[in-house]
Amino acid sequence: MDQREAVVAVLLRGERLLAIRRGPGVARPGYWQPLSGKVEPGETQEQAVVREVREEVGLTVVPEAKVWESETDDHRFRLHWWTARADTGEVTPDPHEVAETRWVTPRQFLALDPVFAGDREFFERILPEL
Repeated sequence: MDQREAVVAVLLRGERLLAIRRGPGVARPGYWQPLSGKVEPGETQEQAVVREVREEVGLTVVPEAKVWESETDDHRFRLHWWTARADTGEVTPDPHEVAETRWVTPRQFLALDPVFAGDREFFERILPEL
């Protein structure tokens, strides 16, 4: 099976980031995570970040920097982690993909349950170094 490309958008607003709880229409509903989604054919990673954020929570964002790469635990996706600013706008979740949203500190994110092991690694090991 070919590995697909996907982006993870770590949306920052002040000292907080946006955590979403996966909705009923996606695989593994109920998990907390940053926003994420597939890179479509012909799309750059930056374009995918902007599109996925707009589709899932209705925010307009500016991608800042690619900060990490990982893969999903089932090895189906290579994840390209991006920071992005979301300084204004109201979060309007797509109820199919997003069950709940919270602006949290990195420490609060680590207290959410359940979270994916790769997301936990990012918040424990990568984000503190940025």
